[in-house]
Amino acid sequence: MQIVLHIAIILLTIAAMEAFSWFIHKYLFHGPLWFIHKSHHSERHGWLEFNDVFSLLFASISLYLMWEGRLDLSYKFWIGLGISVYGIIYFIFHDWFIHNRFKSFKSTNPYLLGIRRAHKIHHKSTKKNPSEEFGLLLASKKYFSQK
Repeated sequence: MQIVLHIAIILLTIAAMEAFSWFIHKYLFHGPLWFIHKSHHSERHGWLEFNDVFSLLFASISLYLMWEGRLDLSYKFWIGLGISVYGIIYFIFHDWFIHNRFKSFKSTNPYLLGIRRAHKIHHKSTKKNPSEEFGLLLASKKYFSQK
């Protein structure tokens, strides 16, 4: 029964990270933290960009929580693990599949193609505003009905 609880904590953390990421992306990254995030909306020269500091921040929080909960595998450990899993998903979806930081893999999966379309719309603007589609795993239905 304990494993079910741990899996539930991880899955809830992933869902919470998607909601939290959408919120901070819309209201902080495209708000007062635009001076950092704008590097992500510009042409990249090299493998890293200033915006990657956000990934380092979330990785640090995740590692801290796992460290704090390591001895008794408390809820902190499982929340930290959920944040890490979300980070891995982010890396695969966003950095690899959408932004081609490595040779992009091809897909005909309608969900993946819809997510890619939504993200490309988000990046149409190189300005702070206007912008739309701030999520990673969820996007408006309209992006999934296109061929």
